[in-house]
Amino acid sequence: MLVRKLFRTAWRYKSQFISMIIMIAIGVGIFLGFNIEWKSIEEDTMSFLEETNYADYRLYLESGFTEEDISRIQEIDGVEAATRFLAVNVDIPDSKKALSLNISENYTVSTMLIMEGQEYDEASEGIWLSDRYAGENNISLGDSITATYMGIEISGEVVGLVKSGEQMICVADGNQLMPDHENFGFAYISPKKLEKILGGVFYPQINVLSDMEKEEMEEAVKDALGQTVLVTSKTEHVAYAGAQSEAEEGKTMGSILPVLFLAIAMLTMITTMHRIAANEKVQIGTLKALGFRDRRILRHYTSYGLVIGLVGTLLGVVLGYLVASLIVSPTGMMSTYIDIPDWGLVMPDFCVPVMVLVIVFLTAISYLSVKKMLKGTAAEALRPYAPKAMKKSVVERFSFWNKLSFGTKWNIRDILRHKSRSAMTLLGVFGCMLLLVGGLGMKDTMQAFMDLLDEGVSNYVTRINLVETADNEEICDLAESVEGDWLATTGISYEGKTVTMEVYHPDNDKYRFVDEDNEFIELSDDGVYLCLRLKDTAKIGDTIEFSPYGSEEVYTVKVAGYLRSMMTESIVMTDTYADGVGISYHIGSIFTDVESADIENSSIIAGKQDKVTIMETYDTFMEIMNVMIVVLVLAAMVLGVVVLYNLGVMSYLERHRELATLKVLGFRDRQISKLLISQNIWLTIVGVLIGLPGGVGVLYVLITALVSEYELKLSMGLMTYGISILLTFGVSLAVGLMVARKNKDIDMVEALKGAE
Repeated sequence: MLVRKLFRTAWRYKSQFISMIIMIAIGVGIFLGFNIEWKSIEEDTMSFLEETNYADYRLYLESGFTEEDISRIQEIDGVEAATRFLAVNVDIPDSKKALSLNISENYTVSTMLIMEGQEYDEASEGIWLSDRYAGENNISLGDSITATYMGIEISGEVVGLVKSGEQMICVADGNQLMPDHENFGFAYISPKKLEKILGGVFYPQINVLSDMEKEEMEEAVKDALGQTVLVTSKTEHVAYAGAQSEAEEGKTMGSILPVLFLAIAMLTMITTMHRIAANEKVQIGTLKALGFRDRRILRHYTSYGLVIGLVGTLLGVVLGYLVASLIVSPTGMMSTYIDIPDWGLVMPDFCVPVMVLVIVFLTAISYLSVKKMLKGTAAEALRPYAPKAMKKSVVERFSFWNKLSFGTKWNIRDILRHKSRSAMTLLGVFGCMLLLVGGLGMKDTMQAFMDLLDEGVSNYVTRINLVETADNEEICDLAESVEGDWLATTGISYEGKTVTMEVYHPDNDKYRFVDEDNEFIELSDDGVYLCLRLKDTAKIGDTIEFSPYGSEEVYTVKVAGYLRSMMTESIVMTDTYADGVGISYHIGSIFTDVESADIENSSIIAGKQDKVTIMETYDTFMEIMNVMIVVLVLAAMVLGVVVLYNLGVMSYLERHRELATLKVLGFRDRQISKLLISQNIWLTIVGVLIGLPGGVGVLYVLITALVSEYELKLSMGLMTYGISILLTFGVSLAVGLMVARKNKDIDMVEALKGAE
């Protein structure tokens, strides 16, 4: 009997049951989706890096490492293995394509994973090519490819298609935000092949496998080599750092959106189950009168919450894996950024206990909601639920109260009488607005950043990358011949951490600089400029000290100002100031308006990058972001519709006697609909007013937590505010109209029956 009643009651309150199941499914689904995403990225990438012997540390020295240096490093107690390593960008002739050419002297460190073809052989003349690059360019095993480095051709047969931990995120340099596998890939060749072509190999890098702490490694390297060199851990390398950054972003998102959805789902459940229990008061009294014990009645109504929790959670698990697979899979969004052979979905251990707690909590809500109704005798329970008597509110004591219309008074009293329902409506509108403003605002902010970078900061056509052995005087002659500006970068130790020192020759305005307000500034020759992440370390006019790696010199410089760094954490200065202070540097790049095809190959040119190609990778990033924005907008709409419709229907059920009374008194359906819709609009206005700043606050947190390395300035256009407000009001109005239509079906006689 009670089983049949369970289905009848569920059908009677089908909209409430469905809405609660949807909210639980979305909450659990988003919770699982984001947590499966970051855990899967972490597990899949770490497994691949371990498989390819990814180095724990990288040592850099501009003058290069000798055979004696590598022998000393290998002798350090705690170093498992080490190799001299070279990774340089080489051009593909007659195209705008390029490759990162990798050479590992000791193949036990920084190895490849052979996907197809022959295993690595140091005596081979062949080339092991990125399988993603080969696939995009229709290159097969046995084909020959040619690249140029320092004006010298490097040719060979493709003997293997590979993936590499070192190139797991395959970008040309820090300026390229997203991989472009069609135009930039990587290749491995043996040291013997490169020695044969160039007559020798210059190794500016040593890769090390070791469990030592970074401080220990730095001291051990300094003692072994007799000088300070730049030591970076794997957490500072693009492949490892990029994967970890994606995982951390997933954790951050997983701690914001799921909490919002689950909180609203739980609160909706509390409100809805309380109202259902109140509406079922007569049914509960009837069951008591028929002899059913309180324990059995309680168990029956508690099962509602259990069923909702189980069904919602099961649907949430399916949704969670679906969401995660859209991001983490061979064809998912993350595969455009991370290049690994196997994608598997991994659920964090804490997810199962959380889902169990959700079901237990929902069951407890049902239990507590019904337990209150079981108090007293069957006769008392048979009396219909009556709302608490209302005293005059504070608002009614003001003189303007009597001047208000009937509809306004009725809505104010109803809002104050049903505070929990009104609060939940506000929360639903607030959540909808939060997601819309946060999602659309992130798009505005990133678009503003890219526009600034493309049309303002990067005022060049081609970036020329230079070899480490090139002489500064030769480079300056080349820069003058192409009317370009140049940049020298090196790692320095500042305030106990590694940052980048950037020395610019900006006379031709090919690379520009912006302050905190994104206003263009000219670098003065009176001091250095700190990026915004270093702003708190010194005030303008203060002096700071730093020491370049590979040198025992300590330089004291004056802070002339702050600027917004587009990528690296850096200290910036002009070449005039650097020369005046006596800072030594090596020029690494030239910015020019000359097309790359018109720049002749030279022994000092390592490769060329077109700004257009770099910016195309940003477009790829925006395409991925647009998908995420669509998901957030849809989530906001679903949240608004489900919460508002559920509460609207519950409001209708609670007030159907009052609405029937209004109809008896002569109110037309249109007037009653206006009353219902106007209350929704009032609450929507308040929800929008608190949701706007809330959305901006969430966006600021997301920018700070997710993309702090880009030093973004929060930017939101009027269109974002307008669309967010219109969509929220549209959802509210649509739901209000759907609920208002129900008053046409009120049976006035039936609604007004009942014991008083």
